[in-house]
Amino acid sequence: MSFAAALMSAMALWLVLSRYQRRGAHRGAGARKAGARRFGLDVTTSQFWLSSLGAGALAFGVVLALTGLVAVAIVPAIVVAMLPKAYYERRRSQRLADVQEAWPDGLRDLLSSVRSGASLPAALEDLGRYGPQSLRDVFGGFSVYARSLGVVPTLEMIRGDLADPTSDRVIEVLILAYERGGSAVPDILQDLAVATTKDVWTLEQVRGEALEQKINSRVVFVLPWLVLVVMTMRSGAFREFYSTTTGMAVIAICGLLSLAGMAMAVRIGAQPEEPRVFAGGAD
Repeated sequence: MSFAAALMSAMALWLVLSRYQRRGAHRGAGARKAGARRFGLDVTTSQFWLSSLGAGALAFGVVLALTGLVAVAIVPAIVVAMLPKAYYERRRSQRLADVQEAWPDGLRDLLSSVRSGASLPAALEDLGRYGPQSLRDVFGGFSVYARSLGVVPTLEMIRGDLADPTSDRVIEVLILAYERGGSAVPDILQDLAVATTKDVWTLEQVRGEALEQKINSRVVFVLPWLVLVVMTMRSGAFREFYSTTTGMAVIAICGLLSLAGMAMAVRIGAQPEEPRVFAGGAD
């Protein structure tokens, strides 16, 4: 019975991770590479799988050692195996958010440089040296690429690396300001700074409202399984019941309901992705 339960847990873990891998495959390898390269998520597929399977196996072993019940360890192992994916997504989302929040200050720096007599390319070079840290990482190589590729292709390359609707709009307006030039540049940058500040403020509100819902859904999911582990850590009626076929059936049904509920909560609480209207051919 223990071998069969372990085999079922391994199959369930494989199915869950395969689902995420298939879903990620539809997003385009080029866009994922650009995003990973820009935001420091340099993990290969094998590294991701090893970290996921390792985390799941570790959780399975710990819960099994505490409770002595294979059935109880299955669902925690599946959930923990999905944590690396959540970590990498969170890390990339946070870096994107840092860039989005830095744009208003960065645009004001550009405006100050242009008003002091600098050209827009020179102002962008200064942004890569002295601007907000997240924008320094983005524009650090602007001067080199601009000299070899040109200003517009370099901005388009940066837009493709960022792969973010807010940055798309900013880069598109910067390209427009560079192509038009002249006295219109300060006015364009001023309007862009105001509009981007409003966009960032709206995004912060949306993230703040979604945070509480995410926390509540995860607590509701984790708490019953934590209680189950605690109840079965010691020998007694609870451990004996969940060692029986009926107890395992109860765990299997509850596990399926918990995973289905968690999936529904994640889908409901997911923020709709804004389409990249100005993505162009960057992807």
